[in-house]
Amino acid sequence: MEEFSLHSVTTSEDINSTAELADSIWTEHYVPIIGRDQTRYMIEKFQSADAIHSQIEQENYLYYLLKVGQASAGYISLHFEPESHVMFLSKFYVEKSFRGRGFSRAALQFIEEICRQESLTTIYLTVNKQNFSSLAVYEKLGFVRAREMITDIGNGYAMDDYVMEKYL
Repeated sequence: MEEFSLHSVTTSEDINSTAELADSIWTEHYVPIIGRDQTRYMIEKFQSADAIHSQIEQENYLYYLLKVGQASAGYISLHFEPESHVMFLSKFYVEKSFRGRGFSRAALQFIEEICRQESLTTIYLTVNKQNFSSLAVYEKLGFVRAREMITDIGNGYAMDDYVMEKYL
């Protein structure tokens, strides 16, 4: 595998880079699943530079850029829930040209190590029920479908997801 690293997102420049990457990945990936209007709404609400900054500063989310050499290949966002010994894997995205090259598995190993250090026993995430390629990747990485969840996100939109879990 090529040189792979995870870079903690802490500066305004990092946040802007993450938001730009999110815009590109989400547009490519989600427009065919949920349409352009809902995708644009969700990017602005959840993955704009302002939204990412707020998640980091006010909600204690950790963001990491996945780097291959100097290129940004994707990003992850993590949120600890220590009272229930779980980690919410809020975001886990790899840019299209970097998919299928082992980077998701390497990023998950990094996440699992953090969980062990923090004495967390479970990682969970949400994934759109129609996002078949991501469902397959998560299942290959050891996640199981735990339940279904519909979340009203405003503006007449809802997320229709599976909650997937991986036990450590």
